[in-house]
Amino acid sequence: MLIPEKIQLASAPGRRQVLGTLGLAGLGMLASSTTASAFTSGASPKVTVQTRSSGKPAPAPGQALNFSDLPEEWVQRERDLLPEYSRYLSKLNLKSICPKQVIAAHAKSRGPIWNTLPPKAWWTRMGYTLRVADRIALEMNVNEVEIISAYRCPAYNANCEGAKSRSWHQANVAVDVKFPVRASTVTATARNLRSRGLFKGGVGGYWGFTHIDSRGENMDW
Repeated sequence: MLIPEKIQLASAPGRRQVLGTLGLAGLGMLASSTTASAFTSGASPKVTVQTRSSGKPAPAPGQALNFSDLPEEWVQRERDLLPEYSRYLSKLNLKSICPKQVIAAHAKSRGPIWNTLPPKAWWTRMGYTLRVADRIALEMNVNEVEIISAYRCPAYNANCEGAKSRSWHQANVAVDVKFPVRASTVTATARNLRSRGLFKGGVGGYWGFTHIDSRGENMDW
């Protein structure tokens, strides 16, 4: 049984406000500033997601995750937010993506620069994008999704090879995902679902993974 679930992000800043923040050349790209007003275009991202009805119980909101296999230094740095962010991700009740997997995608460093968890005020942004990835898995009838990259703090993003200085990963609305099928199939499925009104955002096809974001306007590469 498929259960429709409609989700909409909170109102985005008006087009005039964004133009004033980024300028014409900056529309559709993320400003390097950490202010929330710079992270969206004039359109409000929308996600309409169908999820499986599952006989499995939802993860207990208070259930602690084991982070002993993650870098100890990173865990110590993020210890204040880790339990609460874990509970938030569990409440999303995703079918093909587990909270630990999302968190592990943040526990990385480039030289001395560590990535971080996203600011708490932006957590719901990633929730929408993860639901899109989960829905894509449902469409392809697979139950494995590898989160390669999610939120990237500006300092870490600046040290990632090939990362754009205005990457939407810095806004916590983008994920790079890998499924147990050809990446081109994932990309095509994501674009098909987007054309059917699942979400508004970017879909980037790469050789080994697919970039998906919910920026609020459609972009392909």
